[in-house]
Amino acid sequence: MSPPFGLFLTSLFLSLLSLSLSQQPPKGYLIDCGAAGKSEIDGREWLPDDDFISTGRSINLTVPGLVPTLSTVRSFPLQNNLRRKFCYVARVYRDARYLIRTTYYYGGVNGLNFPSPPVFDQIVDGTFWSVVNTTEDYQKGLSSYNEGVFKAKGNTMSVCIAPNTYTESDPFISSLEMLILGDSLYNTTDFDSLALSLVARHSFGHNGSIIRYPDDQFDRYWEPYDENVSVISSNNTPPVSGFWNVPPSKVFERALSTAQSEPLELRWPPLSIPNSNYYIALYFADNSDPMSSSSRVLDIHINDVRYYGNLNVTSEGAAVFATRWPLGGRTKITLSPAANSNSPLINAGEIFDVLRLGGRTHTRDARALEDMKNSLHNHPLDWNGDPCLPLNYSWTGVTCSEGERIRVIALNLTSMGLAGSLSPSIANLTALSGIWLGNNSLSGVIPDLSSLMLLEILHMEDNQLSGEIPSSLGDLGRLRELFLQNNNLTGSIPDSLVGRSGLEVRTSGNQFLSPPPS
Repeated sequence: MSPPFGLFLTSLFLSLLSLSLSQQPPKGYLIDCGAAGKSEIDGREWLPDDDFISTGRSINLTVPGLVPTLSTVRSFPLQNNLRRKFCYVARVYRDARYLIRTTYYYGGVNGLNFPSPPVFDQIVDGTFWSVVNTTEDYQKGLSSYNEGVFKAKGNTMSVCIAPNTYTESDPFISSLEMLILGDSLYNTTDFDSLALSLVARHSFGHNGSIIRYPDDQFDRYWEPYDENVSVISSNNTPPVSGFWNVPPSKVFERALSTAQSEPLELRWPPLSIPNSNYYIALYFADNSDPMSSSSRVLDIHINDVRYYGNLNVTSEGAAVFATRWPLGGRTKITLSPAANSNSPLINAGEIFDVLRLGGRTHTRDARALEDMKNSLHNHPLDWNGDPCLPLNYSWTGVTCSEGERIRVIALNLTSMGLAGSLSPSIANLTALSGIWLGNNSLSGVIPDLSSLMLLEILHMEDNQLSGEIPSSLGDLGRLRELFLQNNNLTGSIPDSLVGRSGLEVRTSGNQFLSPPPS
């Protein structure tokens, strides 16, 4: 079994990188949630969120001194703590890799009865991303952000806010960023089945504000590191174009080190982490004169387990990474110098939780439900994002199968206040066994449902449906309940439905031209 890490030097990658190192902003979306219109911040355009979401309410915060993207939020209704998700949906480039960053600043939007921020979930497409708990940051007067790397599996991506069992007041969001990353970044990860959720990213010798765009061309955040350790400045910085994951050159201007040739210990990441597999990337560059004959060779241990040995850190720099390293609890990184070596140093590090993707609803079913949504009025507020996943957050009224192939197996939208017509695409939901649409205000004709061979129950009573009963309903061999009473149906009841054994048909309260055969 090969070790879960690799050492890569600058010279190895110049032929592998296809990145443009211009200082054009990364492509994608900067969304100012709850904002009334567009704004320009540091030369970049932020969009209002109206085109990305159709529910929730915009709220202006009254906290003085907030940066523009924190001064408004979008808040979502908490109704009996139902597991309903509220999704931002954006058009994306299929198969592109996106950095997704969500930012939260509470600002007391839920009133005096709820002085602390709510705790809730965030979801990308059908994958549970993380729990959002901004309480500690908010008590310090700070905003909170979460960052992840996800691959676009289709032409749209959804980022969702969802109440969980701990949610006591309306969830909210301040801003959402969806930015395309270069194909070479984090490319040892199989993004077809995995995603990365940022735990920590630090520029270890840096003591200023967060390093981001334009210093980082992909607008990743590199935070300063606050531990009380020795910091040294660099006489030179390596060319980052050849570095794995292309960290900004600014992280190499300063480094953490020890005064003498003794081990350097870091408690990093700063907080205790849950048991999981982690992507860990560490970045080094020798700060001494490149013409010097001295060397800087070190061994790296994580929680006293050998991570990498005899790393030769030169002025050109080095990156060492692990794709899936098991960790849990507090973490200690030890850099030990080799004999006769200069003191160890480190410039920067990233650590991500490796997430297994939750899958997606069968494409045909998802498209059919989207067509239904577009033909209906007053559809449920949570009909956005993946219809079935995560399984705790399927759309209201939608029941789905479990397993590798996720299908829609039932629709129960009784008494939902629906209006509009039924899209013919409902016939593409071929795994349906039950449809309950009674007591709404649906109009138009009953679509051809002859493809729904598994259908057992069809309730469309107490609506405003018109036209004739499709004779093809008689071809559904498993159908045992057909309730069509109290509509505006005309014509005659098909012979194939009359007197059929095991099938209950209700048709009273319509305008049939001829009564059913006796």
